[in-house]
Amino acid sequence: MSALWTIEAMAKAMNATRQGALPASISGISIDTRTVQPGDAFFAIVGDSRDGHDFVPAALKAGAIAVIAQDKRGLFPADAPLLIVDDVLDALRALGRAARARSKAKIVAVTGSVGKTGTKEALRLALAADGETHASAASYNNHWGVPLTLARFPETAAYGVFEIGMNHAGEITPLVQMVRPHVAIITTVAPVHLEYFGSVEAIADAKAEIFLGLEPGGVAVLNRDNPQYARLADAARRAKVSRIVTFGEDEAADARAQKICLRPDCSTVRATILGEEITYKLGAPGRHVVMNSLAVLAAVSLLEADLARAAMALAQLAPPTGRGARQTLTVPGGTALLIDESYNANPASMGAAIALLGQAPVGPRGRRIAVLGDMLELGPQGPALHAALAGPLAAASIDLVFCAGPLMRSLFDALPSGSRGGYAGTAAALESSILEGVAAGDAIMIKGSLGSKMGPIVKALAARFPAAEQDDTAAHG
Repeated sequence: MSALWTIEAMAKAMNATRQGALPASISGISIDTRTVQPGDAFFAIVGDSRDGHDFVPAALKAGAIAVIAQDKRGLFPADAPLLIVDDVLDALRALGRAARARSKAKIVAVTGSVGKTGTKEALRLALAADGETHASAASYNNHWGVPLTLARFPETAAYGVFEIGMNHAGEITPLVQMVRPHVAIITTVAPVHLEYFGSVEAIADAKAEIFLGLEPGGVAVLNRDNPQYARLADAARRAKVSRIVTFGEDEAADARAQKICLRPDCSTVRATILGEEITYKLGAPGRHVVMNSLAVLAAVSLLEADLARAAMALAQLAPPTGRGARQTLTVPGGTALLIDESYNANPASMGAAIALLGQAPVGPRGRRIAVLGDMLELGPQGPALHAALAGPLAAASIDLVFCAGPLMRSLFDALPSGSRGGYAGTAAALESSILEGVAAGDAIMIKGSLGSKMGPIVKALAARFPAAEQDDTAAHG
């Protein structure tokens, strides 16, 4: 396995003291002993509930070295292979900055109220068609995820893709100033984390922090269809961003969808990307995915990668677990389609998921069933925003709606009686009703904020009803 860092360069970047028989180099970086590999460096980060130093013995046993804090040095043998620093998270940040300084890659950063991870994955696919591409794992977009992704940045990579998230003002600035992208994408601005902001305009201002880390000559890529476009464009100009590129269906968009064909499991698009006409297929369904693909291809063009190869690669795009992944279940009398949207939820992503459920195929007697948990961090507007989901559910012709959580009570009360599948105060209390209610031909979608704990319902369905042998998305009666 090739070296990611020499110990000499790593120790210098972190101002670390060396101890024990250290290798000449390390091949990876980990903060989780469940996935640590021989040759890795394990960073003993102190988290909200756990101290990584408690797991150092397991990391060493697995064949890794460890980066530890000076004040914990006495906990480990004097000959243990360690790099000793004042603060482990600060050391990870320093290593991330060193990785960025040595890199010659072209870099794109992505933020937005929804669609960050899907857009990041699409960028990974698109740019990898042109050259070695490094991208954030999972949703590593916070105060430790971004420096971890940077520290893992291979010096040989031609492209880097970084997801940057936030739920408070001021959080994006230090992260984007580490990443220093050449292109910054804001997918959209929507009422997410309202509890901490009070208004969508304040959310837009916080997202606009991404402009503060753009490299000189860098480009902002903005959603021309979003109501906050003008505010974001003004913020970009104030940050002295040299160029703004737009995407969407608006006639003025630089990356514009000309024709969209939405299907239950994919989409086809004809678009103009910065003056170049192109037709392509997306392996993941949904209008929101189409819109974000325009931003992806705009970034590809701006980074001077191969646009045709990138567009072809998007046919391989697949929704990840918890964000639209699909599974055909074997149920009595036939099969049913399970759509896993359980990772997170807000009004915008709920609307998109409901629309996708409305397009899902069902059997002759099948029903489209939505199982919805609370959308959290919405503040005083929470109950009204939940009740407002009744409109999209009706528009998508959803047959049955199950609701879990105190906020979802507002939606349940707003539903017509014929659409009410059931209500419970928690997802766990709703689980048995879902397991008993699913039938052949149904399409069932599970969604809620991570804190509403809808994921176990997905796991329970998958455990009760084994996956069907056919690898398709159709539900049969």
